[in-house]
Amino acid sequence: MESDSNFNVGFAFNDSRFSDKVLRIEVMTDPFDSVTSIADWLRHCKKRRRENGDEAANCNMDGSAATVVRVKTLHISSPILAAKSPFFYQLFSNVTSESEQRHITLSINASEETGLMELLKFMYSNTLNISAAPALLDVLMAADKFDVPSCMKYLLNSPMTTDSALLYLELPHTVVAAQPLIDAAKQYLVDRYKDITHKQFEEELMALPLSGIEAILASDDLQVASDDDVYDFALNWARQKYKSLEERREVLGTRLVRLIRFPYMTCQKLEDVLTCNDFEHEAASKLVLEALSFKAESLAAKESTSLNQRFVKRAYKCVMYLHLKRKKCVALFPSGHFQSKAFHFGGQMFFLSAKCDMDELDSFHCFSLSLGMEKRCLGSIDVNYDFGVWLKPTEMFVSLYKSNCTFTAGISSGCRNLFKVPWTSFIAEDSLFCSKGKLHLIVKLTIAS
Repeated sequence: MESDSNFNVGFAFNDSRFSDKVLRIEVMTDPFDSVTSIADWLRHCKKRRRENGDEAANCNMDGSAATVVRVKTLHISSPILAAKSPFFYQLFSNVTSESEQRHITLSINASEETGLMELLKFMYSNTLNISAAPALLDVLMAADKFDVPSCMKYLLNSPMTTDSALLYLELPHTVVAAQPLIDAAKQYLVDRYKDITHKQFEEELMALPLSGIEAILASDDLQVASDDDVYDFALNWARQKYKSLEERREVLGTRLVRLIRFPYMTCQKLEDVLTCNDFEHEAASKLVLEALSFKAESLAAKESTSLNQRFVKRAYKCVMYLHLKRKKCVALFPSGHFQSKAFHFGGQMFFLSAKCDMDELDSFHCFSLSLGMEKRCLGSIDVNYDFGVWLKPTEMFVSLYKSNCTFTAGISSGCRNLFKVPWTSFIAEDSLFCSKGKLHLIVKLTIAS
């Protein structure tokens, strides 16, 4: 990684010809045994908090009975370090005011050594030659402790990865730069995994720790049809991560349940909650009762949405794909009809319908696509929908028709001539709409605001 700054005097690092002082670094034993990095230290802190049952427990890095295990000496330029760090500026000022002492002593824990060395190199070169998440975390903590704003800014602007995001989520709030970095880590995870139902990320999502799952499920921008998807995902993840029923109930009941927005689940799925053994029966009953009360609009007058995130509606989105073989399309002529399997969205059940229709203006056969709500549904819902197709030669999905409709039971809405060409052109061997013998359609749904 390289900084935008042109400041680079890396050649002068630890070179007596360009130095006016000697930095004596005393490396002390760590408060925790076998800790070799800040990442290790965070894991030990997390373990201590878990064992003590106190999430807010303080993990101080300063050991009361620490001893020096080794000493390192470096030739340094005090003007360079002082210009980069108020900490070093104050350190050199204190020494100068007392004497002309050339040797400066600095005591650190063993887990801080790697981070400090990389930080000192950065103060000379304004670049970091590391990219692994644990190493970057070491430097971040060192930059925070020794007050090097330019390095903090550099790290905050560095590319995020899943590994680094998960590490940053564990940062203690005592670190000055923690909150913006934690926020950036959460946003990275949400942007990458917002479609929690996509098979492409299934293995990665199942491997994420609890902190990562919480960051994702807390988002209002999940790409889900309803919170049925969120509930199913949370349950599946918990079952894979925690084989013990007791542990699973604890995690679901105290950590994940507050991120599932039960009022925006379907009634059918709420019935499943009541019979799910992974939740305490009493707690599950309470959640379902709250959700049903909210659906009946009696709870809305009593509860302020700002007090409980579970009563805030997400911007629900749904992406459906319809793949039709060319021979199935041929069979639709002249009055055939195909209906997809029903799918849920916004608490209702929808389906896609494709058929051969007549263009009203030009009186020729054409391909028609529509979106419909099943007759057994109750209530109404305002939906924006976007029909698209996988188009040759771009080999990309292209939007063809956008509209909106207030759907009630049995209502359908769509486009009579989706491709704006006669049926013969649509079904021709050299048609732009059929790729490798298949028609690939995409339908994007959102709740109308």
